[in-house]
Amino acid sequence: MSSKRGILTKSLAALTAFLALTACSRADRGNDAATTGDQGPAAELRLGYFPNVTHAAALVGVEQGLFTKELGGTKLTTQTFNAGPEAVNALLGGSLDATFIGSGPAINAYAKSGGEAVRLIAGATSGGAQLVVKPEIASVNDLKGKVVTTPQLGNTQDIALKKWLSDQKIGIGAGADQVNVTNTENAPSLDLFKKGDVQGAWAPEPWSSRLVLDAGAKVLLDEKTQWEGGEFPTTVLLVRTQFLREHPQTVEALLKGHLAATDFALNNKPDAKKVVNDALKKLTGKSLGEPVLDRAFDNIELTLDPQAKTFPRLAEDAVTAGVAKEAADVAGLADFTLLNKVLAAAGKPTVDTAGLDKK
Repeated sequence: MSSKRGILTKSLAALTAFLALTACSRADRGNDAATTGDQGPAAELRLGYFPNVTHAAALVGVEQGLFTKELGGTKLTTQTFNAGPEAVNALLGGSLDATFIGSGPAINAYAKSGGEAVRLIAGATSGGAQLVVKPEIASVNDLKGKVVTTPQLGNTQDIALKKWLSDQKIGIGAGADQVNVTNTENAPSLDLFKKGDVQGAWAPEPWSSRLVLDAGAKVLLDEKTQWEGGEFPTTVLLVRTQFLREHPQTVEALLKGHLAATDFALNNKPDAKKVVNDALKKLTGKSLGEPVLDRAFDNIELTLDPQAKTFPRLAEDAVTAGVAKEAADVAGLADFTLLNKVLAAAGKPTVDTAGLDKK
């Protein structure tokens, strides 16, 4: 009996130890939970952005040292991406802390993590996306049997194009009565358009301007016409929830740098254009011609307001586009606490959450 009791005692002890380890493991995995507290400024901020004019605030903030200035002792490490889904994978994989990104991938990141892993903390750009086509294409019906590109499957422009085609009752596919939507990065898409292998592209700036001015395309549709007041979030700022909870001072510093970069671009447009163009040359190996740069800047509005009221429709658009099976629940996506603190301190109007901050 004593032997059995000893075995039972050891088994209970082992079970207790196992449960304790399991609890610790759960705690480790639950770093995104509300139990995570402020740990002061981060040692490093890993920031993502794209080499596009629609990411002008990010380009200016990095190149002018405005982020670094506000971050103080926090090291800034940057990484560039060609489209949103890549940046989402980096965020959800934990190799990125914050990123400038399109609204579609921002919603997707929130949905994929069950509303836990990321938070929308600011806007960056409104407008700056167009459907440009070969000159002989005069209407949506002329797109039937043609190839139209978007930067990446499920990115902001991909959703916008497919949603618009659905609204026009035009199918997507390789048939004669369908539009063949392909996903190609912006630079190769320009080359394919010049060769005649594709006949259209729903592209962000500066690529829509390059297609028009460098490749002879014409604008069939400006996405601004699809939104009330012509305002829609092309680029927003997204942060990992865990990073926001652990390092709110660092996120606030990032937002201060973002505001400084936006103000610089708005108040010093010629200088901002040069900064952006030099950054694009450094990142892509090629600068933009002055007419392209001017057109691209004219087509965007730099703003820290992400137009929160548009996000429920954006979530629905992904379903209409066939990119998502059901509309993502975007309630709780936004946290503008620090943004509005920064704006108020600068004497600027605060941003409306439109209820997006409540689950």
